Amino acid sequence: MRAVYAQGVDAAHPLAMLRVGEMPEPQSQPYWSTVAVRAASLNHHDLWSLQGVGLAAERTPMILGTDAAGVLLDDIAVGGAEHAAAWRAGDRVAIYGVIGTDGAGVGPGERRSMLSERYPGTMAQRVAVPSANIMAAPANLDDDEVAILGTSWLTAYAMLFGAARVKPGDTVLVQGAGGGVSTAATQLAHAAGLEVFVASRSPAKRERALGLGADGAFDIGARLPHKVDAVIESVGRATWPHSIRSVRPGGVIAVCGATTGDQPGAELTRIFFQDIRVQGVTMGTREDFGRLLRFVEHADLHPVIDHVYDFDHAAEAFARMRDGDVFGNIVLRP
Repeated sequence: MRAVYAQGVDAAHPLAMLRVGEMPEPQSQPYWSTVAVRAASLNHHDLWSLQGVGLAAERTPMILGTDAAGVLLDDIAVGGAEHAAAWRAGDRVAIYGVIGTDGAGVGPGERRSMLSERYPGTMAQRVAVPSANIMAAPANLDDDEVAILGTSWLTAYAMLFGAARVKPGDTVLVQGAGGGVSTAATQLAHAAGLEVFVASRSPAKRERALGLGADGAFDIGARLPHKVDAVIESVGRATWPHSIRSVRPGGVIAVCGATTGDQPGAELTRIFFQDIRVQGVTMGTREDFGRLLRFVEHADLHPVIDHVYDFDHAAEAFARMRDGDVFGNIVLRP
């Protein structure tokens, strides 16, 4: 089958390791199911994999991709002796890309990983995942939109409602307006009744964020109208001082990434003196994903798509993400 994969890893020249070509079909195994992929999203995790972060060289070649939308190829039976089919072949589904969080479909004691680290990922015509990781696609979204939910949107959901524990009426600052997590956080926070500030060096991205529901858009480093209850931080070095100065005493900075570098000035004095909590987040739980899918459908939210590419143009898609000129998410189709 045709797939986008890492031929090897190279920290200095990751895109040199990117390939598009034939890879083995998914292997059948108990408690796993196979999905015909219609769309997969591109995330920074895929670039990191090519650099060897999370993906060991000895595991290559490895199909990339952590989430996707597709069609189930076989019935999934659950229940007692009657073996009622909970899912039917042909059902539209969304894939949760974290493996081993509760042992579903994996060996005893297997450590947590994401698709494309230990098991082949979603950038292929077909992918096998634990049956428990398959959920109904929101009816209001098309396949390209569904494919975005598994990493960017799930991470934003977990940061807002899990790590930061924000409530309607709270104020949140979203750093780096335009990224996949940032656009998702802006839309989710607005839909949940929060006051939303966004920060970006790009005037065009600030303007677009206002169109997604942000209540204010500011240059990075700018003084905000007032302190915020929580900061959604995925940028790192370039925005960290602004995040620390912008959160109220006792507030929360939820961190899911560091696209501009992971060695910011720690600002430790301000952190401990003002009782600021810093909470790391890597995606979310299977239960979080289920709640996110229901929220998206109920509120009729639609993820922002920057570009859609076919597999043959994967190198162009990866280069676009690497260069950072993106608003929303990039999608790949088989």
